[in-house]
Amino acid sequence: MKHSLLAACIAASLGLAGCSKPTETQQVSEESVQQTVASAELGSFGVELSARNESVKPGDDFFMYASGTWYDNYELPADKTRYGAFNALADRSEEQVKSIIDGLLEKTDLTPEEQLVHDFYVSFMDIESINEKGITPLNDVLSSIRVIDSTDALTKVFGNGWLTGVSTPIGGGMWYNRLDPNEYQLSIGVGGLGLPDRDYYLSEDERFVNIREAYTAHIAQMLELAGETNASEKAAGIVALETQIAEIQWPREKRRNRDLTLNQIERSKLNDDYPGFNWDLFFEQTGYTIPALNVTQPEPVKAVIEIINDTDLAVWRDYLTYHAISNNAGLLSDEIYLANFDFYGKTLSGQQEPRPRWKRAVSQMSGTESLGFAIGKIYVTEFFPESSKTQMAELVENLRTALGQRIDGLDWMGEETKVNARAKLAAFNPKIGYPDEWQSFDGLAISSTDLLGNVHNLRNFFQAQSVERELKPTDRQRWGMTPQRVNAYYNSSFNEIVFPAAILQPPFFDPNADPAVNYGAIGAVIGHEMGHGFDDQGSKSDANGIQQNWWTDEDRAAFEAKADSLAAQYSAYEPIEGNFVNGRNSLGENIGDVGGLAMAYHAYKLSLNGKEAPVIDGVTGDQRFFLAWAQVWREKRTEQSMLNQLRGGTHAPGRYRALAPRNHDAWYEAFNVQPGDALYLAPEERVRIW
Repeated sequence: MKHSLLAACIAASLGLAGCSKPTETQQVSEESVQQTVASAELGSFGVELSARNESVKPGDDFFMYASGTWYDNYELPADKTRYGAFNALADRSEEQVKSIIDGLLEKTDLTPEEQLVHDFYVSFMDIESINEKGITPLNDVLSSIRVIDSTDALTKVFGNGWLTGVSTPIGGGMWYNRLDPNEYQLSIGVGGLGLPDRDYYLSEDERFVNIREAYTAHIAQMLELAGETNASEKAAGIVALETQIAEIQWPREKRRNRDLTLNQIERSKLNDDYPGFNWDLFFEQTGYTIPALNVTQPEPVKAVIEIINDTDLAVWRDYLTYHAISNNAGLLSDEIYLANFDFYGKTLSGQQEPRPRWKRAVSQMSGTESLGFAIGKIYVTEFFPESSKTQMAELVENLRTALGQRIDGLDWMGEETKVNARAKLAAFNPKIGYPDEWQSFDGLAISSTDLLGNVHNLRNFFQAQSVERELKPTDRQRWGMTPQRVNAYYNSSFNEIVFPAAILQPPFFDPNADPAVNYGAIGAVIGHEMGHGFDDQGSKSDANGIQQNWWTDEDRAAFEAKADSLAAQYSAYEPIEGNFVNGRNSLGENIGDVGGLAMAYHAYKLSLNGKEAPVIDGVTGDQRFFLAWAQVWREKRTEQSMLNQLRGGTHAPGRYRALAPRNHDAWYEAFNVQPGDALYLAPEERVRIW
């Protein structure tokens, strides 16, 4: 197997990278780089050196060293709560999608799928008609809530939550059977909160007390828009109900534990083990047959059934009315949308202005259960060169080689476990760019004059497809993201790593950038996704995606000790006074970052074939590698957004993800990090897992 990236070979053939003079470090000028690298989008070789703040020592704050000048001078737009490399690329993707839609608006000979996209967009942008309708498009949903006069009637509305968009305390979705990934299986759990996390209800921190007060006032305002009387009293009742639900929910770090959330049960036994709820009536609304299912939070489900039965129906009607309006606010009049935005945008997230309406339209249309794949089919034709898919495939194989060699060299893992780890690595299935089989939209009806009706039609359409698939073998060709989505993911059930087309652009991937940059950016992202197969939870599934233990007890204990150290390291970061990163809840992502960097650096070194990387503009190859990583995670965000991330997110904030290199010896050497520097870790404290 080759150990070099195609991107590296391209750069090497142009006089860069490690395919020239092996015996001495090369000094390469900016002018030379501009001549040899055809058109690196960022800087002269793929990193924005002007973004650095060289007055900051890398060992004291690597985030600010790599991006501090940018951070100090960048002003966050009023319609954003955070901005960084991901957002910049997402903005580009939105602009590209907008150009596609603009083209469809001008065409007259549209295909059926193009017509769906055209008509949905027109319906979303017809704000004059939407404002005239006010709340009336939601009248049928609100009427069905107002007539709830029994627990069974309440249960029917819960069961229909997938159609109406209403939050419910009991809900679930169809996923894969974790013990047999060839089967689909419905999972049931507890939800129904209007705030990002249970901490927002339970913490006595002044920030959260103020948020709860604002939330109560917001609920009252939304109820008044629906013509409800005694809105303030009803709002207080809703918050009290949600607080009860928050109290019985598991904390997020517990909900991550796949051992605790795997509780399969035959449908016939559900009433015995979880009595007091009309499961037959609930499932009847979904259309699923459900011979067996998984209960992700057993004790909370039992507890929420008690809450359902002990709470007055009038409170449930108020609760459902509010959530029906709030969850559909983006599809209703400006008055309703802006009232919802005032709390969820301004108060909760620090966003000062709504996003432009066309961006909201693109976002609404781009999901996997919207028209995202109809748009994506056009997107990859216009904006994704096939050469990028080829280069990315080689990148993946180089990272696979690197991880394989690293597994061979692990001193904390025994041979028995290594055999299973190698088998899992060999079975990784990469999906790159776009699906081989596209989503069909046959039978879907979209109107140019009925936005909420269009969303209901989409919900019905995809629910019917889900019901149809329920008892069939799982479709391994399906994608969980559309091509225009700037992201990537690992699916443990299929042991697959997926990279949509939109992420394969600068700063993540640039075929004209220096190889060290591509390895430090997209290479580490690939390694991150591979790392999810070997993180604290992904490592509980084997090469076939079956959740089962493939470790010896001794090796698992050694792994857990390392994971505990990493959790403690990240839990020490304090972005907001008194509010720390949850190192346990973000552990899988942090293992992915630290391990992904190690894999990418290993692959980068393999690509040099023992030769010395050139020095470009005074920056060594290793420095370029780590700078590329740090600049991928540069971001600026509101304090409210940071708080949401700390309490409700599974990722550490970007400025702390940029610090992952402090666990790698090469970073210390590259930037001369010494004892006494703020980020310095003694060699025995550096967490080395993969």
